[in-house]
Amino acid sequence: MSRTALLVVLAGATALVAPHQARAATANEIALEARLERLEAEMAALQGELASARAEGTARLAALESKPPAEGLRDGNTTIRIGGYLKLLATQSAFSEGEVANNALGRDFYLPQQIPVGTGPSSRVQDFTAKQTRLWLNFASDVAGHAVRGYLETDFQAAAGTQGTQRTTNAYNLALRRAFLQIDRWTFGEDWTTFQYTGALPESTDYIGATEGTVFVRQPLIRYSAPLSKAVTLHLALENPESGTISAGTGTMVENGKDHMPDLAARLVWSEGRAELSLGLLARQVRTESAAGISATAGGYGASLGGRLFLNGKKSADLRFMATYGRNIGRYVGLNFAPDAVYVAASNRLEHVDVLAALAALRVPLAARLRLNLIGSYQSVAYADGLAPAAISGMNKRAFSGAVNLFYSPVNNIDLGLEYRHGEREVVSGASGALDRIEFAAKYNF
Repeated sequence: MSRTALLVVLAGATALVAPHQARAATANEIALEARLERLEAEMAALQGELASARAEGTARLAALESKPPAEGLRDGNTTIRIGGYLKLLATQSAFSEGEVANNALGRDFYLPQQIPVGTGPSSRVQDFTAKQTRLWLNFASDVAGHAVRGYLETDFQAAAGTQGTQRTTNAYNLALRRAFLQIDRWTFGEDWTTFQYTGALPESTDYIGATEGTVFVRQPLIRYSAPLSKAVTLHLALENPESGTISAGTGTMVENGKDHMPDLAARLVWSEGRAELSLGLLARQVRTESAAGISATAGGYGASLGGRLFLNGKKSADLRFMATYGRNIGRYVGLNFAPDAVYVAASNRLEHVDVLAALAALRVPLAARLRLNLIGSYQSVAYADGLAPAAISGMNKRAFSGAVNLFYSPVNNIDLGLEYRHGEREVVSGASGALDRIEFAAKYNF
């Protein structure tokens, strides 16, 4: 074949093949572009998911950082919390009619029954102590659908025990204050008596604040608490019995330990909005035995009305009060300022003792971290008419006190308090004495 003919044949073949190759190339490009578009869409979706996950993680981290730390420690199904406060107390006390022994309770806090009476020389003393430091443990569990709680509270003030010398160690015994368990509505253990409304206790540098005017007892008990409505709760309890009596002609209080029946206590509490009211009732038997084993008994009863009225919406200002009356209930009021009863050996009888007590405290904020407290407290004791005045001449008849304090909290959990208190005590004979005390307290609550 000539060269010209071959070229013609090749040209014709090329013309026949080229259109098919062009069409194939176009189809491949379209497929490739489609795949690229799908990949781009998948990448965009993946980037969106990553951005969403990153934003969600950031939000969770921010929420965790802003969330307050969980309180307490976890041990299995139980949450354990520790708390309390560290407290330093410095007092300057002036007694008008005598001295109070070193390391006596009347030097640690206001105890009217230890105010000297009569015509003794006046005295002035300075005391520092940290024994009112308090520690508590709180245990909370959910067991088989039941709310179970345990509570343990101690300090170094409540027990006399073996005390450290102020010259060197100043070491003091750890003392039990409260120890109880709660199962749903039941309480078993040592707690404030059901007869007491603790909400009336004033804010004070003192250990109690209004000793003669308040119901004040901690003791073992069995208590049932029944909510009657959203605002009303009824508490019923059997509590540890103990009879503190004085024999006519003596001035010594005797803790008899001869009781046969538990004390019966009830308290009705109403709380709503800016007010809380409490009505406590008490029924008991006072019992003692002579050296010959012959017993003497007397019934006892009492009622106590307490409350707290909040004076502003923030509840930073309030009025607290309590009024108590009863017969043969001396150990429940004012740390046994009056005896439960007076024992007359000649007739083997327990003669009754009536007690009337009251307190009021006003708390007023003066600035964001500064507040003022005004406190007044009173107790009057009436003995059975059949008792000869000479036989009870040294027994307590009346006590009252007034206090004013300022508390400053420079930072959260720190309280600095300065208080002035005047208190007086009178016995049946008419002898009396007074206490004037300036007190500074520094406390760290945790």
